[in-house]
Amino acid sequence: MPRDDSNFVPLLVVQCCGASIFLGLIALWPGEWNVARWLALAIAVPAMVLFLAARYQLGRSFAVTPQARELVTRGVYSKIRNPMYVFSALLVLGFVLTLQKPYLFLILVILVPVQIIRARQEAKVLQEKFGDTYREYRKKTWF
Repeated sequence: MPRDDSNFVPLLVVQCCGASIFLGLIALWPGEWNVARWLALAIAVPAMVLFLAARYQLGRSFAVTPQARELVTRGVYSKIRNPMYVFSALLVLGFVLTLQKPYLFLILVILVPVQIIRARQEAKVLQEKFGDTYREYRKKTWF
């Protein structure tokens, strides 16, 4: 599928590298391979794959600030409206479980509400541009 945005490939490569480094840290972090560590890996591997799939499916519609270029409803987006938020949080959960420091769960306590706020801001922008089409899409998807 050709992309007309010249920044698409470099940004996707950077995000792939970042997610891979995160997964590498989870897999290679020194320490005991106990239940928490195996659980971390079991959460992080599919989360990374689905995060990258969602990022690719989003294509040139990816933006740091809320924008409404296209309503992406295919692939992972057919089930979850904000899969990048969901799967990035699961990657962080995997990392926190790997480190086995309970106080690091505070990262998720901060991250999840921030992502919910961002998702609501994006929803407003998408609803303004796509109206009823977006409202119907919301009814069929989670978060």
